[in-house]
Amino acid sequence: MFKNIFKFKNKSNDKQVEIKEKLEHQNSEAIFVVENLSLWYKNGRKQALFDISTEIKLNKVTAFIGPSGCGKSTFLRELNRMNDQIEGAISEGNIFLENENIRSKKMPTTLLRSRVGMVFQKPTPFPISIYENVAYGPKSNGIHDKKILDKIVENSLKDAALWEEVKNNLNDLGTSLSGGQQQRLCIARAIALEPEVLLMDEPTSALDPIATAKIEELILKLAKKYTIVIVTHSMAQAQRISDETFFFYEGRIIEQGPTKQIFLRPKNSKTKDYINGRIG
Repeated sequence: MFKNIFKFKNKSNDKQVEIKEKLEHQNSEAIFVVENLSLWYKNGRKQALFDISTEIKLNKVTAFIGPSGCGKSTFLRELNRMNDQIEGAISEGNIFLENENIRSKKMPTTLLRSRVGMVFQKPTPFPISIYENVAYGPKSNGIHDKKILDKIVENSLKDAALWEEVKNNLNDLGTSLSGGQQQRLCIARAIALEPEVLLMDEPTSALDPIATAKIEELILKLAKKYTIVIVTHSMAQAQRISDETFFFYEGRIIEQGPTKQIFLRPKNSKTKDYINGRIG
């Protein structure tokens, strides 16, 4: 990625600026580079994020922790522009995904969301068959060959640790599965397009401890193939599964770093207070 130095002749100033910006934001360790990101709800009357600049590392599990309403889910949704769907939400700043500005008109949301998949707090399978749930994304992106779809569905369900449980019942409704199975089905649906990043917004908060353990085991497995960013209210979960941790407070990232450092040797007093239960 931009390993060679190119000389551009007879190019417009705009093109040179674009190339310069890409080179400036090159960072082999970061998949996201965020610059001066702010967001308001209610047409600017309520600010939720305040001038955030940060990086999210490639091929790592990054956990967002912090009190309710601190901005962590709002920030997560900005990484694939889900906030665009909220009426009255206004944001400014830049987010680069591997040197491409996702807020540019050159990055359609359909392309972005095929590269940055998302799993929500509550399982959200479509009221269609297990097979069609997983095949939905590939079909929407123009894949209709039955043999190819069959392979995508099988591989995605295997990667989501669900294949053995459902392989003989692929025509059953996705909504007929248990809560934990539904969440794994949603993960299979998200990875069917082979995204680069998988966003997870409290993916185990609606699950029992056994289902939660299965999802955590699955996250550790998927981390070998994907960059994963997870919002969690469980500090124990963040310590179990994440490489990096960001602590959010009142719409700002107060501290970020390796998970062990954040929990054992936090540098900021607010981080220490949150971890020790004095704020929350």
